[in-house]
Amino acid sequence: MRTQVAIIGGGPAGLLLSHLLHLQGIDSVVLESRDRGYVERRQRAGMLEQGTTDVLRESGAGERLDREGLVHHGLELRFGGAGHRIPLTDLTGRTVTVYAQTEIVKDLVAKRLADGGDVRFETEVIGLDASAPSVTFRDTAGEVHTLECDYIAGCDGFHGVSRPAVPGLRTFSREYPFAWLGILADVPPSTEELIYANHDRGFALHSLRSPQVSRLYLQVPPDEDIAAWPDARIWEELAARFATDDGWKLHEGPITDKSITPMRSFVAEPMRHDRLFLAGDAAHIVPPTGAKGLNLAVSDVIVLARALTERYASGSDTLLDAYSSTCLRRVWRAEHFSYWMTTLLHVDPAADGFALRLQRSHLDYVASSEAAKTMLAENYTGLPIG
Repeated sequence: MRTQVAIIGGGPAGLLLSHLLHLQGIDSVVLESRDRGYVERRQRAGMLEQGTTDVLRESGAGERLDREGLVHHGLELRFGGAGHRIPLTDLTGRTVTVYAQTEIVKDLVAKRLADGGDVRFETEVIGLDASAPSVTFRDTAGEVHTLECDYIAGCDGFHGVSRPAVPGLRTFSREYPFAWLGILADVPPSTEELIYANHDRGFALHSLRSPQVSRLYLQVPPDEDIAAWPDARIWEELAARFATDDGWKLHEGPITDKSITPMRSFVAEPMRHDRLFLAGDAAHIVPPTGAKGLNLAVSDVIVLARALTERYASGSDTLLDAYSSTCLRRVWRAEHFSYWMTTLLHVDPAADGFALRLQRSHLDYVASSEAAKTMLAENYTGLPIG
């Protein structure tokens, strides 16, 4: 059993990489441990940078995105009982788009299967060799196979098998003293653009999933028990943290999903070992405040697809050799922006009055300074890839 590129992980990173390689005539096999239904239902972020939407459209995978995605030209910082709009498009010429990761995965799965792609669900990878590249896996019948290849792409997430196969990794991490309680609610959004709210009781985010579905988040302690948050308490707390002096109202509706997500930053270096390349959450994690996780995974595989295309077209290893350093420049910029947004907007339970006053001063500056708004807008809509 042989292919040119073995891709471990059938999330958006692995599927997009397979699709981009297919467009260049490069064969791949995608090995995903979960079943198709699970992968297509897995709830994740859905705020897409301009570069992410561009590559989906240019690759022919953006038809439903263009039809159903919600394009945003700005966002709101809300604190001190008032809202302050950041005009993203006016400042950068770029937009962001709300389109759920679950929908991207559905689009890419359908695209790969329609194109005759080899995507294998419920396939457990039990070993890999990065030097004489091959991946050993167990299929749905329990039989063990070895897939020989030229290169391996580890797109299997934070808990996958790819990163542990890289010797000599340096890792950098930070745990945050809070988590997000996130809900999906069958209620039209109360806003046309995202609201990032800083309140004495903690951070809150009003996002959107569709014209009929809202996605909202509350800052909670990292060890919080979700059973302590009945629906009525969630809506009461959201209303308090979003409250403004002009009487803005939050729409309430049936909550269909709730979960608590811890917040951390993590980077592994390098993102390559021999013929194994790490991409997405296998190499880095960001707190969700900056909406960078999915977009970083996309930028990784764009860089990797370009490098593999050059290798097969010309025999040059130049871009492959630069893969890790190229990706890490963007990773660390996104890590800093996500850290900055997180510390700017959340209430640190250990913060004293001095620290809280500094935070409010910083928020005032960002809301009033054209330079500060531009910095936020440039990072939020996405810096150049590669």
